[in-house]
This record gives sequence, structure tokens and C-alpha cells, in this order.
Amino acid sequence: MPVLYFISDIHLGLQEEPEERRKLDALSRLFAEIRRTGGSLYMLGDVFDYWMEFSSVVPKGFTGFFCLLSELVRAGIDVTYLAGNHDFHLGTFFDRELGVKTRYGTYEFDADGRHFTVAHGDGLGEGDLSYRLFAKFVRNPFNLGLLTGFHPDLAIWLMKWLSRLSRKHKPGNRVMETDRLLDFARMLVKERSVDYFLCGHNHVEGVHELEGGARYLNLGSWIDGHFPYAVYMDGLMQLKEL
Repeated sequence: MPVLYFISDIHLGLQEEPEERRKLDALSRLFAEIRRTGGSLYMLGDVFDYWMEFSSVVPKGFTGFFCLLSELVRAGIDVTYLAGNHDFHLGTFFDRELGVKTRYGTYEFDADGRHFTVAHGDGLGEGDLSYRLFAKFVRNPFNLGLLTGFHPDLAIWLMKWLSRLSRKHKPGNRVMETDRLLDFARMLVKERSVDYFLCGHNHVEGVHELEGGARYLNLGSWIDGHFPYAVYMDGLMQLKEL
């Protein structure tokens, strides 16, 4: 039977070195478990607090993570990376250099006779027009060309600024933000057959039962000192913590 792992909102590069080291240690433990059990890993966005691919430069500060990810892929683990609102432009580095499949928006797949829909969560559901405009601006090909044409130090500074700007665009009412994604999931299961909808984005970890026995799981975030993840194993989906 398949074993599926899900993580989201690691925000590598956001915090001070001790916190970043704890994240990397937690990822090392999780990846060791994934190698032991086999299966697949789905990273549902905002793995980095800012990421922009350049034509010939890889930003420093993430080498340890790249090594862990490369070891996982070389061990035969299938890894899929969905872009979040802080993963500005994934480009081809992850696919070609690390063997990681990259996706944008929602992604659907079947496993063990169950239908899974996964997404970061940005731009889904009603409202949040300001963010939708922000996302279009950031991912516009012309604007991407301008950013990648700058000196990398300047472009990375701009990415950090955009990351802070994106954070300011998050609704202050966490209940409203949680309801937005829940409402999207409820609408989704009415329109099609879905067993699990998994997302991140709003940093509000939780599990909710949906119509027809479907379940909504929000993976929370790794920026407040704990390290949540979800695992589907032996026909059971669970939220766990490292």
C-alpha cells in the first residue's frame, strides 16, 4: 500500500540561524523516515520564504536542504513540489538538477483507491482580491524577467521585500482566512469525488470532516517551533509532529 507524506510552509530563510538549524534537523529526521517507509513526498508550497530561480546562480543559505532533497530522490522517493505564494518562480532547477517534480495551482492524483486534491491554498476560494493581483504581478513573465535580470543580491533583497509585503496582505482575521479555505474544500467535494483535500498557506493547522466522508487537512507551518506533517499509511491519514 502507498505511503504518502505531506509538508507545507517551512519558510526556509525566514528566521535566525538557530531556528533554521532546527528546521533542517527536523527535515533530516522526516526524510530518514520517508526513506525507511518508502512512498512519496508532497511539498505544498512556501518551502522557502523567498525563492526565485536565476539562469546561472543558486542563492546561498539552502545547500543543506538541497543535499537532503537530493539524497531523498536518489533513494528512489518520488517528490512533488507545489509552488506557494513565497515560491515566486521555481523554474527548472528542481526538476533538472534535483529530480523533483514542480507544479503550480492545485494538483490531483489517485492512490490506494482514494482521490487526493492538494494545493498551497493561495488564491483559492472567494475574496482576497488584493492577493490575487499581487500574485499576478509577481509571476508576470515581464516582471520575472526584470527580477532575474538584476544582480542576484539586489533581486534577493527585492524578493525578501515582496515576502514581507505578501505577509502584510494576509487577512488579520484568522477565522475568516480558515473559513475561506474550508469553504473552498466544501464546494470542491460537492462538485467532484474527493477523499482528501490538503493545503497550507494560512498556517492554521487542523483537520475537518467534509460532506460524504471527505476530509480537509491544513498542514500548519514550521515557524513557531513545532514541525507538523501529514502521512497517509495503511489506509489512514494522520497529522503528526516531529
